[in-house]
Amino acid sequence: MANFKKAKDIKVGVVGYGGAFNMGKAHLDQMKMAGMTPMAVMDLDAGRLKEAEKDFPGIETYTSLAKMLKSDVNLIVLITPHNTHAKLALQCLKAGKHVVCEKPFAITTAECDAMIAAAKKGKLVLSTYHNRHWDGCILEAVDQVKKKKVIGDVVRVEAHMAQFAKPGDWWRSSKSISGGILYDWGVHLLEYTLQLMDADIVEVSGFAKTGVWAPKTKWKNDTNEDEGYLTVRYANGAWSTLCISQLDANPKRGWLEITGTKGTYVMVDIGTYEVITPKANGTVTVTKGNSCPGAREKFYQNIADHMVKGTPLVITSEWARRPIHILDLACQSAKKGKAMPAKYK
Repeated sequence: MANFKKAKDIKVGVVGYGGAFNMGKAHLDQMKMAGMTPMAVMDLDAGRLKEAEKDFPGIETYTSLAKMLKSDVNLIVLITPHNTHAKLALQCLKAGKHVVCEKPFAITTAECDAMIAAAKKGKLVLSTYHNRHWDGCILEAVDQVKKKKVIGDVVRVEAHMAQFAKPGDWWRSSKSISGGILYDWGVHLLEYTLQLMDADIVEVSGFAKTGVWAPKTKWKNDTNEDEGYLTVRYANGAWSTLCISQLDANPKRGWLEITGTKGTYVMVDIGTYEVITPKANGTVTVTKGNSCPGAREKFYQNIADHMVKGTPLVITSEWARRPIHILDLACQSAKKGKAMPAKYK
């Protein structure tokens, strides 16, 4: 989709500025690094708009998205709570603006499909900020596991992140706002997993425990699950799991454990890994290593190259739909007590 002669011709804006991680500034800085031109910021907080004006002298500021959509901005990044992504994205797409959503893409499959349809109708770019697609830990795993096949053929991928602690009193702990315990970090780990699985999703089973922490949080009955767990079955016979827990007093080691026909690969953390291979005498060999450098800046560089040169988009809306579809099906499965079949369009 080469609609611009130069990257600097792409005028970018963000909806949401500041917050706990100062994400508005971070996104604009990264887009500027990719050659695009920061143009506008929309936020309901006047104080944050003043911060934006200091960070980017001359930038346009708005307290209304409707007013921002009347400006010359071309690409809008949504840095807002998860349950607002679909509504805001549809508003932007219908106004003829290209859109990037912070992760997760949305909360439900239906929301994703509506956004994808609107983008296709308007011939617009729609992507999700999966900059961790280029984390060194997954780049290394893809090289070792998929290309070099150090553990043979992949049988299963187990993704996990856990602690025993009450969730924080912020919107990410609200089920209705965030989507649930599996959506925040879980969508990153699922996106890692899907890079390692070259097969369609067949079905998803979900499990959830609630009620332990809810009475102690400000969200009460709307608090995220205490633990969420899902299993994905793939068309090639492999499977994957994801567990995010606030109840685990003995968390599993690492982020991903990938089991193959010739050994196991453990993504210990973002910078280190281990390859465990069996020996004929019944012992194992453990090879430890450091992951290659990450390259998260490639996300916005790819967006710019796509809009200027027509370079294929890496994080397409269809790709971003896959982890959301898994999470959506897992939530449905946990309620219904049965596996849910995957649906592709």
